[in-house]
Amino acid sequence: MQFIQCFLTACFPGEAICLEPITGDASFRRYFRFSVAQNSYILMDAPTPAEDCGRFVATQQACVQAGLRVPQIIAQDIQQGLLILSDLGDTLLLTELTQETAPALYRQALAQLAQIRTITATTDGPLPVFDQAFLMREMQIFTDWFVHKHLQLTLSEQEQAMLQRHFQLLANTALQQPQAGMHRDYHARNLMLQQDGSLAVIDFQDLVTGPVTYDAVSLLKDCYIKWSTELVLAWGHEFYCDLQRQAELSEEISAEQFQLWFDWMGLQRHIKVCGIFCRLYHRDGKSGYMADLPRVFEYVLEVTQHYPELQELDLWLKNKIKPVLEAQA
Repeated sequence: MQFIQCFLTACFPGEAICLEPITGDASFRRYFRFSVAQNSYILMDAPTPAEDCGRFVATQQACVQAGLRVPQIIAQDIQQGLLILSDLGDTLLLTELTQETAPALYRQALAQLAQIRTITATTDGPLPVFDQAFLMREMQIFTDWFVHKHLQLTLSEQEQAMLQRHFQLLANTALQQPQAGMHRDYHARNLMLQQDGSLAVIDFQDLVTGPVTYDAVSLLKDCYIKWSTELVLAWGHEFYCDLQRQAELSEEISAEQFQLWFDWMGLQRHIKVCGIFCRLYHRDGKSGYMADLPRVFEYVLEVTQHYPELQELDLWLKNKIKPVLEAQA
């Protein structure tokens, strides 16, 4: 902590600073809140080489240029992985969502994606591309950490081949979509409701160029809160209409085709998240995410049981995976 204290002293000479730890995210970053002269700040400790502080700075600048509300960078020491950020408060969108408030808040959050979609590069160069290799690597986390590590299951060659076929199908379908700037973790824990009613965006350092439905399905099929199928369908259709109205989606793309893209993109994400949550638990000792694992797995089954093309995967999940997962509950 001595290097942190030296950094703070250099930024605020003569001030006695008391750091208050605040809840972090799924990364190796740590966050602290502190006050100086009645102003509140956030200290982000992003240790290298596990975290890339420079990428955070570059994506923050790109978000500002796109008109997004994000934390301001007050001071930085890239080599030490330290940033002082403006304090956006602690009102997560998640805590403000009710049946009454959700429609307006989700419309606001979906509208904000238009600004994210304009981001395709930072001062470091073009954004990474969420390409086929990227998509396949993510889904492999499901096999490695959810199936093998968490459930302690060994897969036959036939099962491995079946999974690869379906993973390939999901990746190919994702790449058929229009590609645009993508937050990659856009949900109700990464949006902060401000006093003026606006939504600020955090955890944006993993921006990529990828499928246009990804951020919307991440928001509407949130791993931390679940809405009725009817509401998600209605909000998703509004998003589809907005994309066509803004000429970001061809009028030749039917609502049915878009719904398949949306559902299968969500399936890819939730397959990955099953593995991510288990990796956070087994590798990083973060057990809090395990309470949300059943919800994420439920999202997976909702899609596989709905599409005939996914029937083989659906039967395998229900017959082999679901009983073992439920037995652990």
